[in-house]
Amino acid sequence: MNFIKIITDIPILVVLITFISSTIYCFSKYMQVGKNLNAIIAYMEGFKKNDLNFRFKEIDTWMLQNPYVSAVWTEFKNTLVFSESIALKSGNDDMKYKDVSSTVQNVQTTSDPLFFFNEETLVTSKFNYKMTQTIPTVLTGFGPLFTFLNIAIAFGRIDFSTQEKTIASVSGFMVNMQTAALVSVVAVGSSLIYLLIERIMYNKLCKTPLGKIQEIMGGLFASISAEKFLYELLRESKISNNTTTNVMADIPVQFKTAFNTSMATNLVPYLENLIFGLNQLNKQLKQSLQEKKNADVVDELF
Repeated sequence: MNFIKIITDIPILVVLITFISSTIYCFSKYMQVGKNLNAIIAYMEGFKKNDLNFRFKEIDTWMLQNPYVSAVWTEFKNTLVFSESIALKSGNDDMKYKDVSSTVQNVQTTSDPLFFFNEETLVTSKFNYKMTQTIPTVLTGFGPLFTFLNIAIAFGRIDFSTQEKTIASVSGFMVNMQTAALVSVVAVGSSLIYLLIERIMYNKLCKTPLGKIQEIMGGLFASISAEKFLYELLRESKISNNTTTNVMADIPVQFKTAFNTSMATNLVPYLENLIFGLNQLNKQLKQSLQEKKNADVVDELF
């Protein structure tokens, strides 16, 4: 009976209701966060680093359709660097593809994935985290608040007008003092219990899945600094310019060599044949003239 009376005391009842409602709220929010984090883990575990170039569209579509992580993914996607390729056409019209940078492979990011997929963006910003952390302070504060309130009420009820009233009021004062002490004990005890339960649930439902997501993102998207990527592009550009310069410098020599070779293999034999033909024609003309001259001498004799 005394226990029920103590539990139903208004200050203690306020502390217990605050403790129970706060624990239920904390548990429900942590369960919701853990469910969303595990959904991300279950989806991302099906991808490998070498598949990102071909399956990145799948990840992008799923992330954007998931309201829990869409905003974070949009910001993270702006830091990604893809292994771009350029199409080169050879002399026989065959297409060849060459990477822009020899060091940028698959999909990389110019920023650390942990900067986007962290405790603040995926856990604490999804509910009133500050309130859950303030509950132990509130419960602890209820202790001295209701203790001193009960003491003040108890002192106000003491009546020294008669001996009987004095004895009765002192008895009530002692009961109120006992209740005031119990309020502090219940408040501090509930604060410690809540803090212990909250830490266990947070680590199991939120912290562990978050660490798994960070591990997956770090394994899929390797970090590369923007300065390094620009340096690689500059290096590739210099190599390409040097190759072009060498090719342009070799063009006159190659043209001369090709021209001489073409003259030696095609034009010279043609000219030799032409000269030989002219010589034969000249020889035939001389023979024809000689025969004609001999025929005229014979005609004059007859």
